Amino acid sequence: MISFNNFTYLCKKYLNISSEMSSLMEFFNSHDTEGKGISHKNNLIKRNIIAHMAVNGECTLAELTKELHISVPTITKLVQELVDEGIVNDLGKVETPGGRRPNVFGLTNSTIYFAGINVGRDNMSYVITDLQNNIIKEVKDDTFVLSDRTQCLEKICSNIENFINTCGIDRNKILGVGVCIVGRVNPEQGRSYKYFTSNEESLRDIIEKRIGIKVLLENDTRARCYAEYTCGKSKEESNVIYLHMGRGVAIGIVIDGKLYYGKNGFAGEFGHIPFFDNEKICTCGKKGCLETEVSGMAIEEKICDLIRSGVNTILRDKYDRGEPIHINDIINAARNDDNLSIELIEEAGEKVGKAVAFLINTFNPETVIVGGNLAAAGDYIMLPLKSATNKYSLNLVYKDTKFRLSKMSDNANAWGVAMLMRNRIIGL
Repeated sequence: MISFNNFTYLCKKYLNISSEMSSLMEFFNSHDTEGKGISHKNNLIKRNIIAHMAVNGECTLAELTKELHISVPTITKLVQELVDEGIVNDLGKVETPGGRRPNVFGLTNSTIYFAGINVGRDNMSYVITDLQNNIIKEVKDDTFVLSDRTQCLEKICSNIENFINTCGIDRNKILGVGVCIVGRVNPEQGRSYKYFTSNEESLRDIIEKRIGIKVLLENDTRARCYAEYTCGKSKEESNVIYLHMGRGVAIGIVIDGKLYYGKNGFAGEFGHIPFFDNEKICTCGKKGCLETEVSGMAIEEKICDLIRSGVNTILRDKYDRGEPIHINDIINAARNDDNLSIELIEEAGEKVGKAVAFLINTFNPETVIVGGNLAAAGDYIMLPLKSATNKYSLNLVYKDTKFRLSKMSDNANAWGVAMLMRNRIIGL
């Protein structure tokens, strides 16, 4: 049985925690650029301290003073406030060759969290991350199917709401939710231009109103590009092209360490370059787009046409049973030495390689990362892709460009958009 004194103590402790979390929400979600006074200035400095630690890791007060150009007394006072608020940890003395040993400080991982949700064509995936981008929780739902219907929008909102409520993290500690979806997205307006366009409210605002947490809406390829760049980069990489070859084709672009969006967030529609004179209608409504020949959907269509014409393949039985043939089936067949599947994947690799030559001649990146379903084909896609890129690009540019397959798991989209949400909240 709890005594009155213990009950009073627990109530005060709960109220203090609630008050602290409320102040944290206000601190991070307030972006008043026209604020004045010492309090506003100190909040900006504290955000800069958090951002510096998020990027550079643990540091001393002297290092913060030097990097942020703030006086020692101010840095000391504000870091101590962040320690008291539970955002920063005092990790104790650091060893030095001689003289006085300074204290080192780092971000706390148990005070603030972010959620990332990927709304895919045939699944939804969810992650919770901390201030240092570590994944705390991840869930995948393979029963979800994306469609441009009111019922699907309701399903997306209820799925996100359910995940937030059951993820095991106090929702007051989740300061932002990043949501990425296939198709053209304007992150500033929070609008998708492919799905749920009939609503007057933006998709971001609909989800935000439903869950009561700040939301960032992002394109799925760009979110994955950021995860690939952040988690897999070497120190020399600051200009990267991420080539996504799934059922569609798109790219993410990193220039000088920053995602490139273009004017309205539509940069990266690589699959809709009119690359072929083939009279095939693309999903965008135009003819001859790159996607009409090299995407997963195009390869699926080609193999079905060839099976109908009598070409032999180990996928014939699946086709005869009336079952749909997915690009993953074609990749698995290629791994099992199915000649037709190998030929179709290699043909796609050669064609997209010619288009990649145009990309590297234009952007001169350090690295091209290949991801998406077709990345699982390994050398069957990469060897013809690199060979064609070498053939059609400038030799000086090709020699300076590295190529690698994605090493990220299926949760990369959700992870990437959670990172982008974190960056927006802390001001990176």
